[in-house]
Amino acid sequence: MIVFVALVSMSALAVAAPVLARRLGRNAGYVIAAGFVAVAALLSTEWPDVLAGRPPGVSWPWLPALGVSFTLRLDGLASLFCLLVLVVGALIMAYCPRYLTPDGRHGEIYFLLTAFGGAMFGLVLAGDLVLLLVFWETTSILSFFLIASAGGKGERPATRALLVTGAGGLALLLAVVLIAATVGSTDIETVLAARLRVLASPVAPAIGGLLILAAFTKSAQVPFHFWLPGAMVAITPVSAYLHAATMVKAGIYLLTRFSTLFAGRTGWALVLIGTGLVTALLGAVLALREHDLKALLAYSTVSQLGLLVAAIGVGTTVALAAAILHTFAHALFKATLFMLVGIIDREAGSRDIRRLSGLMRVMPVTATLTGLAGLSLAGVAPLIGFVSKESLFQGFAGARVFPGSGVVTGALAVAASALTFSYGVRIFYGAFAGPTLQRLYEPSWAFLAPAAVAAVAGTVLGPAVTVLNPLVRRATLDVEPWERPPHFSLWHGFSAELLMSGVTIGIGLVLFLARAPVDRALQRLPSPVGEKVFDSIHQALIRLGNVVGRPDRRDSVAAFLARPVAGVVLLGAAGLVLLGAPPDLRVADGPADRVVLALLTASVIGVAAARSALAAVALLGAVGLVVTVWFLLAGGPDVALTLLLVEILTAMIAAFVLRDLPRRFPRTTRRVRLAAGVAAALAGLAAATGTAALTGRGEPSAAGEFFLRAAEPRTGGRNVVNTILVDFRGLDTLGETSVLAAAALGLLLLPGVARARAGLGPGPVLGPARRLFVPVIGVLSAYLFLRGHNEPGGGFAAALVGGIAIAFGALVGHRSRVGPPRSRAMPFLSAGLLLCSAVGLFAMALGGPFLTPLTATFTVPPFGAVGLSSSLLFDLGVYLLVFGLLVTAVGRLGGEMSVASEVSAR
Repeated sequence: MIVFVALVSMSALAVAAPVLARRLGRNAGYVIAAGFVAVAALLSTEWPDVLAGRPPGVSWPWLPALGVSFTLRLDGLASLFCLLVLVVGALIMAYCPRYLTPDGRHGEIYFLLTAFGGAMFGLVLAGDLVLLLVFWETTSILSFFLIASAGGKGERPATRALLVTGAGGLALLLAVVLIAATVGSTDIETVLAARLRVLASPVAPAIGGLLILAAFTKSAQVPFHFWLPGAMVAITPVSAYLHAATMVKAGIYLLTRFSTLFAGRTGWALVLIGTGLVTALLGAVLALREHDLKALLAYSTVSQLGLLVAAIGVGTTVALAAAILHTFAHALFKATLFMLVGIIDREAGSRDIRRLSGLMRVMPVTATLTGLAGLSLAGVAPLIGFVSKESLFQGFAGARVFPGSGVVTGALAVAASALTFSYGVRIFYGAFAGPTLQRLYEPSWAFLAPAAVAAVAGTVLGPAVTVLNPLVRRATLDVEPWERPPHFSLWHGFSAELLMSGVTIGIGLVLFLARAPVDRALQRLPSPVGEKVFDSIHQALIRLGNVVGRPDRRDSVAAFLARPVAGVVLLGAAGLVLLGAPPDLRVADGPADRVVLALLTASVIGVAAARSALAAVALLGAVGLVVTVWFLLAGGPDVALTLLLVEILTAMIAAFVLRDLPRRFPRTTRRVRLAAGVAAALAGLAAATGTAALTGRGEPSAAGEFFLRAAEPRTGGRNVVNTILVDFRGLDTLGETSVLAAAALGLLLLPGVARARAGLGPGPVLGPARRLFVPVIGVLSAYLFLRGHNEPGGGFAAALVGGIAIAFGALVGHRSRVGPPRSRAMPFLSAGLLLCSAVGLFAMALGGPFLTPLTATFTVPPFGAVGLSSSLLFDLGVYLLVFGLLVTAVGRLGGEMSVASEVSAR
């Protein structure tokens, strides 16, 4: 339960962040940092069990039909990443108050950063694949907003980051689906235990490939590396937290976690090692040619992530343990460097390493901390970076993917690390050596303290790396429980990896001493083209979208209708080819049906021949009424009632716009009329054939028989249609009504109509009629709502009746006194969505699946026992949503009419 309390605490902290910022300004960061520390302290109480291999956790059913649960599990690997999220997060939050300006939108930044920390926290704690996917996508979305908070310059980098990581999220979704289909469970522990079954599956390569793709996009591996340097337009706290310590490590976490399944598989190893080392070398070269410290650190992060991916690909226990330790070390020294670069930028007004020489004389503390972190990045003893880098060398040297793979991977890792050493020493040299070019002052300790804590920790943990052994050992055992993890120490004798460290330092020193010619050679290299290629593809897709959507931007009705009509014809043709002609086309069963069919045919011909909008609307209404009668004859009073109400509403809403239309339709050419007639005839033939084939069934389907049999015993309702909507398939109904709410919001956001329309005005008849009929309509609406579970009616139909009252009021020029359409509709839409969701969540709180109907019986004198179902509340939510949509539509179409009527009346 403690892990759940910790996650809830992170969420509460995010919600409270804007409130704290309003009261404390930028100093709210100190309170939030204390919150991060408190959550870490709470979580540490579970570490004895974690280290003993008894991971604590919680699990509740989430989607029982799919076997998905809300499971949180704190094992060793999750603990190590939680430590990064919370400790580095606390340091960043404590850094923010002195970095942020006194004025600004601090609440938004604090909320996004804290929410991101909570999402990362949930991601590494997730014990179910679906839950992991939800948190994975949440980090992508929050990252987009954090990068975009940089303003105009952040829009394009934020879009690139979102699209690239979003594509990775889709890959992860497909991987989850394939895993669930293969194993039959989305529980991560169960999936990892089914290693042999997954590997024996024919979809195993696809699962591995999709997981790799998802991880590569998140961890900025070639060819997706370009989004990370671009994201550095964000403020320094964002770069330090997301793009050095946490978000980019999500891909590393995913690959490490699923190494249990794929470690040792040749394809997995070759892809990870090859891509990782290419990324490590490319990132290091690009970092070495940079003079902007933040850009240098960005490419350095790309390079270090490449080394981590390659080490995971090696797959041995030594390599995996080294990757876990280096993940921790990298977060520590890279977050330190980002924070210090932010301080230097603030104090010196520049991040150009060529202008920052001699800092030691004027900013000795800042320079010392920068030097320590830079040397740790370079892998110099006795810092934590040295221990983790040497461990990586040990892992690469032990690669057994193909003959000689240890030598090849070791040599490439040394080459990338030598480049890292060179630019790491450049940071150190820039901080300590050279003449002092500016008159600067040391910043306050409050500004320096977070970076100092991380820098000192990186220095102390090198000699004291044994402190980390229990946690790294447990994390490694969680990935490969059948192996024996290594023991890390600062000195473990003369070995191949020590020789590799010496070669790295030697080559790195040569590169540093020859920095002038090396720099000139690097500057002649072509610039990275990843961003340009991505932008070209993105723009091409936007142009394609414009071409596809061009018909929707025309005034012509034909442009809108052409595609759906053609779709109906093609669908009918496909059905005819694939399924053949329906065996029994019983269009009309008796004389009544034939009369209705004749009336329907005459009405449709009338619509086609109508020359004025008024005649067309009237005849179209007649078509609807005839179909309503046909539904009644077919035994569907519910559908008939709904269609009748829709027809009435359509006619009333059409009255709002009829006066804007020409009295007679413009003449068209004979060719256009002929083409339209042929298309309409074919579409009508396809629709009629399909309808006849489906309605010609002599017996109910199996699903129909089930609902007819089970509706009343299980729900207490006799109206089978209503019980299907609110009891059996409530989630479908919630989805559909949510679409209605989205449509209403779209209407509210549309630009207003500039011109006012002339209304009918209350007059001597319509005004009194409105006052008489609107209350009656309201009572009828309530009556239909209350009887809906047993008789024709229900929330949807009752809301349509209520909408008729609104439309009638607008027609006669009644003007609401509660504000514009937005303020009138939003309460209904919000209340409807909240009520429907609350009904579903309440069922979950009682241990049932979402939206499970709940019933209770009360004794109400003198009526006796009265049953009450949560379905009634759910139906009320549907009513409010549909009514809100109608209020919106009538308000947008009829609002101007009311105003014009009042003006006319005056």
